[in-house]
Amino acid sequence: MAKRFMKPTINWQELEKLVPPEQKTKYMAFKGKSDAYLQRVMVNPAEMPKIDWEAYKKLIPVPGLVDCFKSELEKYCVPYPKDTLTASIDDQWKKLEIDIKQYCQDHDKDIEAANKELKRIRALPKFEDMTMEMFRDIYPDDALDPVNKPSFWPHNPEEQPGYLTAEQKALKKKGGH
Repeated sequence: MAKRFMKPTINWQELEKLVPPEQKTKYMAFKGKSDAYLQRVMVNPAEMPKIDWEAYKKLIPVPGLVDCFKSELEKYCVPYPKDTLTASIDDQWKKLEIDIKQYCQDHDKDIEAANKELKRIRALPKFEDMTMEMFRDIYPDDALDPVNKPSFWPHNPEEQPGYLTAEQKALKKKGGH
């Protein structure tokens, strides 16, 4: 006889933490169906009820009929499907584990680089305490340089003299105005 599950093997609380908010309704529907199935299974007894063959022998007048039914029932075996997928799932998991470890290693490098950048940023003086000269020393490419690279307020590329849009640049390359 197949093993009877007495409680669900799914940790629903941990699984719910992994479900994105937009999928919560589908998750709850799935959990409801699973719970309903488990309740239907639990209503039925785990073992088949015992048959009182002696009571049937007294009630049925045909000799040997009850013994025939008893022997047939004892010979009968409900076919239970064999597990043929667990091995392939385990193989897939082993292959996936390698990819997961590689993914984690790649992202650990990104995390390390981000932590270094955070450490560098935290080492900078506070924004309130920084002067324009300090900013120029720390970020020479981003700082305003009125002597070598004069610019006009609001100091964005579109407002500077000589700025060309992408269309104007394309026309200029083609020899247009």
